[in-house]
Amino acid sequence: MGKNGFLLIGKIIGVHGVKGNIKAYSYAESLSVFESGSPILAINEEGLETTYKVNWVKLHNRVILLSLDGIDSRHRAATLRGSKLYIEKAKLPGLEDGTYYWFDLIGLSVFTTDDEYIGSIESILPTGSNDVYVVKNPNKDNDNEILIPALASVVLEIDINKKTMRVDLPEGL
Repeated sequence: MGKNGFLLIGKIIGVHGVKGNIKAYSYAESLSVFESGSPILAINEEGLETTYKVNWVKLHNRVILLSLDGIDSRHRAATLRGSKLYIEKAKLPGLEDGTYYWFDLIGLSVFTTDDEYIGSIESILPTGSNDVYVVKNPNKDNDNEILIPALASVVLEIDINKKTMRVDLPEGL
């Protein structure tokens, strides 16, 4: 998650062109978090925090190109290389009941219907048809990773407040 109340959404990896455009990795599922006119917090490798306004964003190969208000030269953009990009969590759009942001799910403790601890969610893999939760248990020597499909028939309950997920694992998992 990063700073309190803020969500890490990307990292600046370089510059693009001579007008101050920035190349960045986006950690967001959608580019809508980089909405034109919205504030974005950049924290450089020394910890210096600066808030910018987004002018525009677009996909470019496997990265995004980003224009920030006040960054109008290649030199100024280069000073931001390595900076992490954050938005206020409160600015995220609300979700329908039963849907969650990934950052809310990462770290949840996963239990079976018999209250057996399986592990905690380490990451989430998007597969197209449904997401897959990567659950790891550091207390197990071998096979400490299990992949759980994010299906209503498997994931029975998610309690964000208790930081738990209850699952009914199919045969073979």
